[in-house]
Amino acid sequence: MEVFHEEMPFDLDFHPSSPLVVTSLITGELCMFRYGPESQPERLFSVKAHEESCRAVRFVDSGKVILSGSADCSVLASDVETGKAIARLEDAHENGINRLICLTETTIATGDDEGCIKVWDTRERSCCNTFHVHEDYISDMTYVADSNQILATSGDGTLSVNNLRRNKVKSQSEFSEDELLSLVVMKNGKKVVCGTPSGALLLYSWGYFKDCSDRFLGHTQSVDTMLKLDEETLISGAADGVIRLVGILPNRIIQPLSEHSEYPIEALALSNDKKYLGSLSHDKMLKLWDLQELLNDPQAVNGGEHAESDSDDDSDDDGMDVDMAPTSSKGSRRKNGGKDQSSSRPGSDFFADL
Repeated sequence: MEVFHEEMPFDLDFHPSSPLVVTSLITGELCMFRYGPESQPERLFSVKAHEESCRAVRFVDSGKVILSGSADCSVLASDVETGKAIARLEDAHENGINRLICLTETTIATGDDEGCIKVWDTRERSCCNTFHVHEDYISDMTYVADSNQILATSGDGTLSVNNLRRNKVKSQSEFSEDELLSLVVMKNGKKVVCGTPSGALLLYSWGYFKDCSDRFLGHTQSVDTMLKLDEETLISGAADGVIRLVGILPNRIIQPLSEHSEYPIEALALSNDKKYLGSLSHDKMLKLWDLQELLNDPQAVNGGEHAESDSDDDSDDDGMDVDMAPTSSKGSRRKNGGKDQSSSRPGSDFFADL
């Protein structure tokens, strides 16, 4: 199943309970589709949500609301049935928003082009945590519920661990000599895997984030996005347009699953029942794949690269770094349509209408 967009899509998310998928576009639009096993996705609406590129989108409030973050520095809450705006936070950040994730039923986190991370509490209707740890754009974030921490990667080449309970940066890695573009937590929380522009996957052991303990060189091009499938395997989307199934410890490319196009994979997502895998690429296509079919019968693609692993001693005796100062290196890879904008306007009333 596939849908063509008139402009390039940046992000997608599946509804938590219904066969719906939403995409966000470089033009600031949100597009909603209904999909089914025997028909092409049906476009339900397309609305102009932001003045500039809409880089991140997520369903919240049990799927009743769509939250989106934009290069225009705003966060918008939209009705899932009509796409109409419910509430807007005009100046959520001083710089363009690059990532948005859901933490709990009542909290979300946003990351911007200059490395700032903010946590928003929908009950208090305000920003409750702010982390100024990175010096370049936030490329990816994930929430670890057990320890109430946000892990973030950045164009400055570092990985950070941000403690929400104490509102402080618990740890930050050394500069990796490469930008960090994506991350997943694997092996029951024991390993953090980060994708890089060189194609290497960097593995960090939990609690020892100063330097990676393992480098897996299985991809030949940039690993821009990753999805955790289970504790042992992840799905990667690379700049060569190939979607792969990757095993972690032992590190190996298990199989190429499919080729979206010859263009870079922009985003990946799994449906709530893990039946469908959604992918976006620079070819402006949204593709929905039957995941079980891909796993059982992968398409013949040019993805059989020689995989290498450059492992250090897995004991990670480098110790934990607490409250490290941000590195000075600057990355260069940003989403299109970025915008620097300063504002002191508070956003405490954003969630008042939710």
